[in-house]
Amino acid sequence: MDAMTNVIDETQARIDLAAALRMTARAGMHEAVANHYSVALSADGSRFLINPKWMHWSRVRASDLVLVDLNEGIDPVNVDRTAMAIHGQVHKLCPAARVVMHLHPVTTTALASINPPGMPPIDQNSARYFNRLAVDLQYGGMANSDEEGARLAGLLGNKSRLLMGNHGVMITAETVGEAWDDIYTFDRSAQIVIAAMSTGRPLLTLSDEAAEQTAIDWEGIKDFSIAHFEEMKLVLDAECPDYRD
Repeated sequence: MDAMTNVIDETQARIDLAAALRMTARAGMHEAVANHYSVALSADGSRFLINPKWMHWSRVRASDLVLVDLNEGIDPVNVDRTAMAIHGQVHKLCPAARVVMHLHPVTTTALASINPPGMPPIDQNSARYFNRLAVDLQYGGMANSDEEGARLAGLLGNKSRLLMGNHGVMITAETVGEAWDDIYTFDRSAQIVIAAMSTGRPLLTLSDEAAEQTAIDWEGIKDFSIAHFEEMKLVLDAECPDYRD
């Protein structure tokens, strides 16, 4: 099979990506008309879907998503430059990252702005990320160059999550459902950690052994993540089914 051949059904990918964008807006995790979610259709990551420039996530429909082809060598006019810089480079350099989600949720960004940024394992949710989180400490402005996108892609290494210091978070996964549940749980974890920090009392951190076992347990229930996403799609089907259009 040619590396540029679609390995994901485009129609289903559009529906799932539009659903994830709607869910994120409903959860209050979006930021104005910024931030981006993308899903690679081709094996080499050169062809991917992404949300259009400056469109509110609560309105995005499957047909609104933009199909980007990096082989064309030009940025689509309806895709933000920062989206091309980050998502284009991650899909190009990390083709195993089928789905890329980048957000600036309030609590997650607060966690990214503590010195040092990180996710201490203090409960079942936060332990999901124990030793499984890359951290960027070199924020230098908006990520609007391919060089910056390539730098961020390189920081991922063998991890699927990047806490971007002074910036936000990037989550990658094999499916939209897994990525969305992951970024949702990441922000929930950040809320728990920040709330605990706000008491001014010491954190009751899990032992390395307990945190590692919890992270392993999470990795064994990917079907939970898929089920969460599918249940949320049923909610959308009942309340705003036009996301599928």
